[in-house]
Amino acid sequence: MAATEGKQAPDFTLTADDGRQVTLSSLRGRPVVLYFYPKDDTPGCTRQACAIRDAWDDFRAAGAEVLGISILDDASKARFKAKHGLPFTLLADPDHAVAELYGTWVEKKNDGKTYMGLERSTFVVAPDGTVAKVMRRVKPDDHAAKVLKALADIG
Repeated sequence: MAATEGKQAPDFTLTADDGRQVTLSSLRGRPVVLYFYPKDDTPGCTRQACAIRDAWDDFRAAGAEVLGISILDDASKARFKAKHGLPFTLLADPDHAVAELYGTWVEKKNDGKTYMGLERSTFVVAPDGTVAKVMRRVKPDDHAAKVLKALADIG
């Protein structure tokens, strides 16, 4: 079952890039952007993360907590964050349990091969913990602008 708009966001606890544990429900009271991305430091994922970094003042003005989630470990997250000066938290989901909870662990195809992988998707969680916006198969280049619009819509 995937997370759906208007329903309570599935709660989770994951390890952050700095080794601390982050629990979604502990962030209630402010909007949270959960963005699932395939892999640290690849071209599309880097463009996506750097676009959020470059619009960081706008995300701060919206009061949003931004959490990037992928299946690589917290050490990989720390390297990715440091290399690109990312001001937001990256979370490790190595067993893809949270990706499965949100419906972003999907069958993918590339070069005639079928495999399971992480779908680039974003969930904007309202301050009350409900899912305000679901964005599937996100394009890295316009992702930040679309998320900022969704944040403005929930006010």
